[in-house]
Amino acid sequence: MNSQTTVEKASREPEDSLAPAPAKGLRGHPWLTLFAVAIGVMMVALDGTIVAIANPAIQQDLGASLADVQWITNGYMLALAVSLITAGKLGDRFGHRQTFLIGVVGFAAASGAIGLSDSVTLVIVFRVLQGLFGALLMPAALGLLRATFPAEKLNMAIGIWGMVIGASTAGGPILGGVLVEHVSWQSVFFINVPVGVVALLLGLVILRDHRAENAPRSFDIGGIVLLSQAMFCLIWALIKGAEWGWGDYKTLGFLGAALVLFIVFALSQKNVREPLIPLAMFKSVPLSAGVVLMVLMAFAFLGGLFFVTFYLQNVHGMSPVDSGLHLLPLTAMMIVASPLAGVLITRFGPRVPLVGGMVCTAVAMFGMSQLSVTTGTLTMSVWFGLLGLGLAPVMVGATEVIVGNAPMELSGVAGGLQQAGMQIGGSLGTAVLGAVMASSVDNQLAGNWSAAGLPEVSDAQLEQSSSAIEVGMPPIAPGTPPEIAAKITQVAQDTFVSGMGTAFTVAGVVAVFAALVALLTKRGANAEAGAGVGHI
Repeated sequence: MNSQTTVEKASREPEDSLAPAPAKGLRGHPWLTLFAVAIGVMMVALDGTIVAIANPAIQQDLGASLADVQWITNGYMLALAVSLITAGKLGDRFGHRQTFLIGVVGFAAASGAIGLSDSVTLVIVFRVLQGLFGALLMPAALGLLRATFPAEKLNMAIGIWGMVIGASTAGGPILGGVLVEHVSWQSVFFINVPVGVVALLLGLVILRDHRAENAPRSFDIGGIVLLSQAMFCLIWALIKGAEWGWGDYKTLGFLGAALVLFIVFALSQKNVREPLIPLAMFKSVPLSAGVVLMVLMAFAFLGGLFFVTFYLQNVHGMSPVDSGLHLLPLTAMMIVASPLAGVLITRFGPRVPLVGGMVCTAVAMFGMSQLSVTTGTLTMSVWFGLLGLGLAPVMVGATEVIVGNAPMELSGVAGGLQQAGMQIGGSLGTAVLGAVMASSVDNQLAGNWSAAGLPEVSDAQLEQSSSAIEVGMPPIAPGTPPEIAAKITQVAQDTFVSGMGTAFTVAGVVAVFAALVALLTKRGANAEAGAGVGHI
């Protein structure tokens, strides 16, 4: 069987054979299935942002270095990104119910182990395990939704699923701030244990195992190794590029290795009986456009959100809880707009909502590029709310386009592609926009420092100051006179806000390009049949 057989066979099957069987009682009930998987997905989405709030407390309590703290985040991100597509394939082979439940148990257990850890090394090890089990859980959730919901209701289900991810991601800093300030950093991880128990019990009672007739029966071990190595090299280069320098031989070496490994992987998929990713999937222009759109959306959203937290806390002086509350318009709009986006996509197809969503995202990014040191809460809330309104249909629509245009027996792989796109896009956005910020600060700092009448400093001192200003922190040495400290603070904040404005402008341009990519999307073939509409 070549790499096209699975996709071609699915395209010849009657649509009725892909329709989920009617549920009797609790097991397999579509909306209860959605509720069960949403509880599990919430844990993984929260951990994407909640841990950032706990990192300073972990560093102080365990005596960790800056590099150690970075590994707490990077280890999780690497494990998650590298494993997603393989985990999706495991779900396609052994059943998404099984992989989801294993993911829930493993993620909750790893979380509890982190809370009990007394060294930063153990924290990092269990964070890596969290990422591996999270990778099992996320694609399986999408596979279960695809197999359980009738086609005409799938978009609504994905809308609520996207709402849970968006609200959890944006709400992480709020919950993390409350727990760290009033309980302990360990509580950030312990909270996953009872949530995991609830998700496990619901899953055992509600989730039904679905096996597509043409599900894979073997594994492409060579493909798994090649793709994992390629993803590792890519994500590692994006993580370390800012530290090494984007022109450094190590950064270029990892990027080059990633490119070569991706090419070798693609060539290998043509010659195996059960390829990890059947390349014929990408003959679907809408599916390919959906993956690209997910990468671009995550680039703009997660890359931009990285600077917003520094802006609120270091420029406006807010506490973690206050900064989280200021992001409530973003969270609220995603909660409200995601299910509505599902309804609109079911009614009109994904193209118009996706284009409109990316246009709103672009406008929000360009608006946030005008934020200043004195910008008030109302203005910030308008742009944050518009960003949430734009992201909701993209999160829902791009997911439906990817999963809906893939054959049923490859829904796990499609879910892995969707999540991998988000991870790559988020890493790429943080890296590229971080480089834009660094370049802007380097170009402006010396001039701003001199224009403020501050005492001259050496190039080494200026470089050290740049590193602090890139995250909005004024580089004030102990014993600095108050009038000099005030000037340094003003220079630092003005320089940071200017760099942030440039970064948001780049994110806005990326969002405009994403709106053009969205023109290539259309409803998945199976969803089309269920909704009773023609091609758009």
